Amino acid sequence: MKLNRDRITALLMLLPSLILLGIFVYGFIGQTAYTSLTDWGRDPAQALALHPEIRFTGFETYKELFTGLIDVRFRQDLVNTFFFTLFFIAGCLGLGLGLAILLDQNIVGEGIFRTIFLFPMALSFIVTGTVWRWLLQPRGGINVLPTLVGLEPLEFRWLTSRRQILQFNWQDLPFFTGLLIAIILLWFMVTAIRKSKWRRVGVAGFSFLLVTVWTFTGARQVELLPYPEIHGFNLAFMGIILAAVWQMSGYTMALYLAGLRGVSEGLREAARVDGASEWQVYRLVILPLVQPITLSAMIILGHISLKIFDLIFAMAGADNATTDVPALLMYLTTFRANQFAKGAAIAMVLLIMVAAVIIPYLWSSLRSEVKQ
Repeated sequence: MKLNRDRITALLMLLPSLILLGIFVYGFIGQTAYTSLTDWGRDPAQALALHPEIRFTGFETYKELFTGLIDVRFRQDLVNTFFFTLFFIAGCLGLGLGLAILLDQNIVGEGIFRTIFLFPMALSFIVTGTVWRWLLQPRGGINVLPTLVGLEPLEFRWLTSRRQILQFNWQDLPFFTGLLIAIILLWFMVTAIRKSKWRRVGVAGFSFLLVTVWTFTGARQVELLPYPEIHGFNLAFMGIILAAVWQMSGYTMALYLAGLRGVSEGLREAARVDGASEWQVYRLVILPLVQPITLSAMIILGHISLKIFDLIFAMAGADNATTDVPALLMYLTTFRANQFAKGAAIAMVLLIMVAAVIIPYLWSSLRSEVKQ
């Protein structure tokens, strides 16, 4: 009886928060999803009317975003986000791990260096973007550093370069998507083999076989557009990546440093007694133990990169197409062009991308907690 009373009391205490969460989070997400399935804003005369005529169009807006003639900017924004996420995560993990290993050597003044490395994280992206915009001016900042040693100044346009590298045809998107899914399934299969979970091995192996066959046969037959459409990594994003890594590498440093300090000294000494060098101690003993930290950092940094808006807005402005991302395009489409349905569709695409990163991690974490 007491147990039921405690449950009722707990439910009543949580009920106001659940109601507010349902209305102001999931309710608005549902409203956004519905708006994305309409034509609200397609007719400029109806967009801001008191009682606009809104028609249900299904997934037509999504189809236009991925295959429409005039939405090439959105597709380039997705490519920008992919490359930004890739280099941002790699930079933060690499620099953060290097700083953590440096501090793990018990150097003199460790507390001062730790504070210095963590300080950028205390700043907002707006402040960081403003400072780095000054540093990356074409005629000042980083470009004039070579003149301090008698060299010619750099001419690189950090935030306005239109040069692209790593280009690919948008028509090949189904192939690359299938290839990515096949790699993920292969990783699941290898993990299941290591854990001797043969049922998962069978499911992952069969799925891997199906996806691989489709990738190298059916994916080539899918035509998203009636013409080639080339996209790539804009070099103007190098400045954005540099500023973002500068700000968030201290965060990954803190995570890695906590993990390194959690490895017992006895384990390190045992490896050294067995003849391992200091490099081998880190590579073969310590780094495998901090793999969960790497995964957590990748999830958090990936979540940040997918939603990045304020840093790019402060550094390059809203109208610089070379450094555009879906979040910025959503803002321009919704609040400047008044195309509410298209803006809502971009928002839902962003939501799906973030959920694809967060939900598997949360599901895995909750499962591990239940098993413990």
